[in-house]
Amino acid sequence: MEYISTRGSAPPLDFAGATLAGLASDGGLYVPREWPSFSKAEIAAMAGLSYAELAARIMAPFVAGSLDEARLLELCRAAYGRFAHAAVTPLKQLDEQQWLLELFHGPTLAFKDVALQLLGLLFEEFLARGDENLTIVGATSGDTGSAAIDAVAGRAKVDIFMLHPKGRVSDVQRRQMTTVLAPNVHNIAIEGTFDDAQAMVKRMFNDPAMTGRFNIGAVNSINWARLMAQVVYYFAAGLQLGAPHREIAFSVPTGNFGDVFAGYVAAKMGLPVAQLIVATNVNDILHRALSSGDYSQGTVTPTAAPSMDIQISSNFERLLFDLNGRDGPALAAQMAGFESTKAMILTNVQREGAAALFSSCRADPDEMSRAIRWAWEASGELLDPHTAIGLHAARASGIAREVPVVTLATAHPAKFPEAVERATGHRPALPARVGDLFERAERCADLPGDYAAIADYVAAHAVPKG
Repeated sequence: MEYISTRGSAPPLDFAGATLAGLASDGGLYVPREWPSFSKAEIAAMAGLSYAELAARIMAPFVAGSLDEARLLELCRAAYGRFAHAAVTPLKQLDEQQWLLELFHGPTLAFKDVALQLLGLLFEEFLARGDENLTIVGATSGDTGSAAIDAVAGRAKVDIFMLHPKGRVSDVQRRQMTTVLAPNVHNIAIEGTFDDAQAMVKRMFNDPAMTGRFNIGAVNSINWARLMAQVVYYFAAGLQLGAPHREIAFSVPTGNFGDVFAGYVAAKMGLPVAQLIVATNVNDILHRALSSGDYSQGTVTPTAAPSMDIQISSNFERLLFDLNGRDGPALAAQMAGFESTKAMILTNVQREGAAALFSSCRADPDEMSRAIRWAWEASGELLDPHTAIGLHAARASGIAREVPVVTLATAHPAKFPEAVERATGHRPALPARVGDLFERAERCADLPGDYAAIADYVAAHAVPKG
């Protein structure tokens, strides 16, 4: 499988190359040259596979030429063997139509583990084939950082530098990053927002002074391998609810658009997806883009769902590229306009293409709290704020009752105990496997929201190219 950039001018790469590169050299994002697809009979034959077996089956076309399916299966078994639930991503029923897909049974209690546990192993696999080190630089609004750090801590030939907005992640999210004291882990708290941190990461990928000295890699969802691994749980849920002979809708709490784009990929591969509901909080750039075509950056408003406090959704570029006939130069011009003006109006082709599969919904803080309370009172389930926003959107969607609606439960409620307790009167406890989190020592560098300071810090601690 060959990977091309959404902006059209970076050289194509194989899967291993795209995984290690992360962001394309022209500033675009890598996507497969074509979408592989499965027939109804092939999807039906996947029923009953273990999660690791299903993952290897779904991902095999994407890794062709870089990994054979037998080795991929070994890596999947290693990655998902660390999850606390044997089903890896179990389904729970809330009422006649509403379902939860629990994605938080990995080591850091968030959906990012599903992809990043595998990505850490892929990095190690591909780096072992050469003599170079990889310098991972990432930004997190909460969960990506801890999941990525857990996945690569102590691994050979990898250093990770993770930026988070100081004071804008939960205490649990911060400590899951800063209490990892492995020598190859570097946490950086910056003054500013997640969007500021993400902008600095993207700038570093395009800074010859850094890329000339270090092999810069990505763990954010700009890395294609992240999205590839997330496609699997859409198939896992769909198969349990009757696919390929029954349509399923999904409601996805959305910030950076990666998780819901994985659902789009699943649909392109043949999964019968009735609708993908993009659920946002008051930082609603994606809701505005999908409902009115207005993709314009606003001011980030801090909320109780910090992983969604984003005003630039990097992965939306992948969807716009696909909907616009995969015209790289045209998208490069469109994105250059957005980057200079912080505003973009979607083309009619892009709007109409998105409307064929996507809908959107915005939840304010009261609606989020009511969704947490409803789930607790109706079914005894405690939800984190992000999942609650997804559930609010699912219940407001108006989808025909015969279509099951699966809300992606993206984080364990104990990662956000205050918000859950305010809504329900019940304070969720951390699972025993992370119960001593608040007793561990922390290590973190506090830096200004200044690119030069970040670049100097990375340069002082990273391993240069051989």
